[in-house]
Amino acid sequence: MGRIEACFRRLRDRGERALMPFVTGGDPDLETTEEVVLAMLQAGADAVEIGVPFSDPIAEGPTIQRASERALAGGVTLRRILASVKRLRSGTEAPLLLMGYANPFYAMGAEGFAEAAAEVGVDGVIVPDLPPEEGADLYEALARRGIDGVLLAAPTTRPERLAMLAERTRGFLYYVSLTGVTGARRELAEGIEAGVKAVRERSPVPVCVGFGIATAEQAAEVGRFADGVVVGSALVSLLHEAGDRDARAAAAARFVAELKAALRRPA
Repeated sequence: MGRIEACFRRLRDRGERALMPFVTGGDPDLETTEEVVLAMLQAGADAVEIGVPFSDPIAEGPTIQRASERALAGGVTLRRILASVKRLRSGTEAPLLLMGYANPFYAMGAEGFAEAAAEVGVDGVIVPDLPPEEGADLYEALARRGIDGVLLAAPTTRPERLAMLAERTRGFLYYVSLTGVTGARRELAEGIEAGVKAVRERSPVPVCVGFGIATAEQAAEVGRFADGVVVGSALVSLLHEAGDRDARAAAAARFVAELKAALRRPA
């Protein structure tokens, strides 16, 4: 059993929902990213997504776009992020996932990337611009090494395709809560609960909702019907405004503790 599956089983037994914060790897540097990740895990995060910076992050709003630009300007690469995961893995057994775009992964080759990711302890990979039909070689290479290839669905996903995605995803299904790019929103989009219910009618796979979740109240609302939430832009923005490395880690820990408290008692 992989770390992601084991994590969801533990949370289900406790009646909790998963909190999965997202940070852009290397914004402003990898040492800060590592300190922030460990602080979030200590504060209650169940798993962490580390974003691989890319020059054309088509699913991202301005907050994460700018974070990617800062990381790339600092010389962050996929190989450097993998080395960072290796350092993190020595200090935690929590699930660590990479979220990025297809180009950097394929630049290493599907087999080469999968092997390198397995060696450092990556648990899951999310590729927003790589549907399963086009990424079969990468997803199969990851699966052979025990790494979950997490697929995404959206409110516009047709029922027959939703069934396919729910069957093929590994670890959990990432349900994009809105038709648009990432970014904190004051209000949740309509229809999220119905979308998650549609997944549940087709598969027992855990469903995590992301895009647009920014507050503990929103997290609690989604936690009523989903297995977990992903919080990205609100956290990335908070970190950028926080100051130095220690201040960023402290701010991340406070935010995560607030979000996780809401998911321990979903409304």
